[in-house]
Amino acid sequence: MFKDQPKGLIPAALSNMGERFGYYIMNAVLVLFLCSKFGLAEETSTLIYSFFYAGIYLLSLVGGIVADRTCNYKRTIMQGLVIMALGYVVLSIPIMATNENHTWLLTLTCVALFMIAFGNGFFKGNLQAVVGQLYDNPKYADKRDSGFQIFYVFINVGGLIAPFVAPLLRSWWLGVHNLSYNASLPALCHQYLSVTDTMTEENMENLYALITRVGGDTAGDIQAFCTQYLEVFNTGVHYSFIASVAAMLISLVIFCAYKRGLPDPTPRAAVESVQYTPEERKAMAKEIRQRMSALFAVLGVVIFFWFSFHQNGTSLSLFARDFVKTDTIAPEIWQAVNPFFVIVLTPIIMAFFAALSRRGTEISTPRKIAIGMGLAGLAYLFLTIVSIIENYPSGTDFREMAVSAQEMMKTGPWVLILLYFFLTVAELFISPLGLSFVSKVAPKDLQGLCQGLWLGATAVGNLLLWIGPLMYNKIPLWQCWSVFLIVCLVSMGIMLGMVNWLERVAK
Repeated sequence: MFKDQPKGLIPAALSNMGERFGYYIMNAVLVLFLCSKFGLAEETSTLIYSFFYAGIYLLSLVGGIVADRTCNYKRTIMQGLVIMALGYVVLSIPIMATNENHTWLLTLTCVALFMIAFGNGFFKGNLQAVVGQLYDNPKYADKRDSGFQIFYVFINVGGLIAPFVAPLLRSWWLGVHNLSYNASLPALCHQYLSVTDTMTEENMENLYALITRVGGDTAGDIQAFCTQYLEVFNTGVHYSFIASVAAMLISLVIFCAYKRGLPDPTPRAAVESVQYTPEERKAMAKEIRQRMSALFAVLGVVIFFWFSFHQNGTSLSLFARDFVKTDTIAPEIWQAVNPFFVIVLTPIIMAFFAALSRRGTEISTPRKIAIGMGLAGLAYLFLTIVSIIENYPSGTDFREMAVSAQEMMKTGPWVLILLYFFLTVAELFISPLGLSFVSKVAPKDLQGLCQGLWLGATAVGNLLLWIGPLMYNKIPLWQCWSVFLIVCLVSMGIMLGMVNWLERVAK
């Protein structure tokens, strides 16, 4: 797996693993944290999440332009890590949200998220560009796809561990105060404390039942209990962001220690000093146009993959919370299933591709991306069938049911495990190989920008994430998942229609 790979790959991957660990700690809990801390509606918190997630990738364009113009990718990467660390420091401050400070505290939280997104924009795409530069050496050129798959595994090692951190710290802090975790209780506490909302008799019964379940006393002051539970619940999450700060600093130390072993691009002045004939310039311009056209065509398709795949942080997290029997397992922890499958399945898929290559039937990168879209469609086909069989209503209708009725409708964890299996295989056919495709077709002096464009396409997909929770709460679940199924199948068809052209350009 690591044989004949360039020496700089592992240090770069370790730097990325530390950063991803810190990022996924926060990402695993962000939507539910915004709801529990500020009492936001799920549609509002997922809208903030969508803009934040889109900003991470959209700002990679800025980071890519800065690195390309200065030809100093390494300094830009280090600046990004420092800015992200500062954003996590702000998030780690445990201030209780009240009616008096709600507006400025939510604003401060959004500013911290912007800092994280801005720093990530400087870091993420440029590190990927540096990894691509390792394979510009003809000695390693045929290892490009496998190199990016290895790089992707390290990302997911961080992603595998991270989702456990925030729930564990939150549960520990609740335990210190003789309380236990319940995902549904914060929303009911906010509803009880709200001066503008009135609770139905059924919701009051659910509130009393959950207070008893987590160790509270319904005979006492309910308002005081709700205030205390929200403060303790959210303070535990704030403490987990300290781990994110530490992860950024560890990544910075690793990168600084090994940056000399990473390539430095040729300064722009040296490139421009080479003299070309008019015919050579014309041919070069034509090739660049073809490469950029191919890049934008692939970007247009993968927008819809990320729109579907990144529902794992929005509507699929809500599905895990509402419809799956998690018992003592926090819904955020289910996000670790995806990186677990990435780590386990990547060597198998790499071996499969290598076997095809030895037999002379290698699958091209564009064709792999098309297959990935079909596999993503299978994931949502499975979830659609489950929702039809179980006759699942919308999320809103489900939460208005009595607790006893909700428990009767919940399914087993196997549904999430199988769902994430299909989505992960799809991801392994698209994400690391898409990074490889971008590094292959990108003009030499635009590598940072082109990696930023790949992440920018992810940003556009993320801007659409709010649609998932909106459908989840408004229509029966089988209809919600059917929309994603159709999106994936149409995208696969478009990609297959372009395969022959993309294969010619990428040669």
